[in-house]
Order: sequence, then C-alpha cells, then structure tokens
Amino acid sequence: MIRYNLRCERGHAFESWFQNSSAYDSQVRRKLVACPTCGSSKVEKAIMAPQIVGKKGRETAAPAPAEQAAPAPAESTPLMMAQERELRAKLKELRDHIVKNADNVGDRFPNEARKMHYGDIEHRPIYGEASPEEARSLIEEGVEVSPLPVLPDDRN
Repeated sequence: MIRYNLRCERGHAFESWFQNSSAYDSQVRRKLVACPTCGSSKVEKAIMAPQIVGKKGRETAAPAPAEQAAPAPAESTPLMMAQERELRAKLKELRDHIVKNADNVGDRFPNEARKMHYGDIEHRPIYGEASPEEARSLIEEGVEVSPLPVLPDDRN
C-alpha cells in the first residue's frame, strides 16, 4: 500500500491510500478519486517527503514550506521528524566519508569490484557507477557491494 498526499484543483489538501502507483493512475483517469471537501475529481499528487516512524512513536516538527501554503487537513502529519533529520545527517556523513577515503572508478566499478573479489588486483576502497542489472549480477556472484547513499538534497 502507498499513501499519497493529494490536492484538488481548488487547493484542498487530503490524503488517500492506493494498492500501488498504477492503481492511483487508473483511479484518477476514471475520475474515482475525489476531494472530500468539494467533491472535485481534478486531483493531483502534492509534494511529499518520506516519513520514517521510530518504535517510540511520532515526534512533531514544523511542516515544510510547501505544506504551509495551502490549508492543512485537521489531522496533518509532520513531513520531517527528528529521527529522519538524524538519519539523513548520518547517511550524509557516511557518504562523505566514503567519497573522501575511496577511489572513484566511475563506470569501471563492476569490473574493478570483480577483479578485487577474484583476487586479480589488490583490495582497496572504491566507489563508482553500476546499473541495477550490473549490481544484481555482482551480488549474485558473491561480490559485496552496497549503494552509495543519495539524499534528495544531492539531486538539486
């Protein structure tokens, strides 16, 4: 199941659950998704951020600026909790450490990782590019690989 934050043509914000993204697309095309406030079936996905909930429950945080622009529903949830900010900081620290202490081999990563795994070259810390298929193949061969953490801020 996936939860989407939605907004109608009149700016009303609401959320709804769907089995998957194609179920959402299908229901919107057939005009089965409607705003609970005004009944409009002209809806679109609103800006969303991932939400990570810890075992101890939810902590409150200020809503993101995009959410402040439109009236929030009575039961709005914070977009970024303290645990998420902490996780992002740790992931950024990990990635920065890897980039600083490993060699970037670019698109040669799959070949370099294999050579190290099979003992053809000396082991050293490396990172680089691999397609999902190449990464899957490496894992199936027993080569220990892990994706380099990428955060939304890095894509801007």
